[in-house]
Amino acid sequence: MRYMLLVCADEKTQAAVPPAEMSAIVQGHRRFAEELRASGKMVVGERLRPDAEASRVRLKAGQRQVTDGPFAETKEQLAGFYLVEAKDLNEAIQLAARIPPARFGSIEVRPVRPIREMAAQAAASQPDRKE
Repeated sequence: MRYMLLVCADEKTQAAVPPAEMSAIVQGHRRFAEELRASGKMVVGERLRPDAEASRVRLKAGQRQVTDGPFAETKEQLAGFYLVEAKDLNEAIQLAARIPPARFGSIEVRPVRPIREMAAQAAASQPDRKE
């Protein structure tokens, strides 16, 4: 099963990390990603640009509304993600605990529900239509 490991961190805290420590964190991410690839568990992983560079899109009354970030006064922002293959939630949680920013931020672990599965369920719930 696939799990999204959402890396959340305080951008201000990260900015205050000494360069040597930040280098160690970056190296930790590289090692973690290499281990995931070697084990066949890595689907993809990326760091995101800062919250201030994000945009939020909504449709209200059929009209597109775009809001530039940051969107809320929160301590932690979404900083990056790993999409991994894990046998179960326990394994995904164990992987999340190895992500370096888990020490000063948080990692949200979320199961991925494939769109194909959703489409199949929707089709199965539709009554047969005879024309």
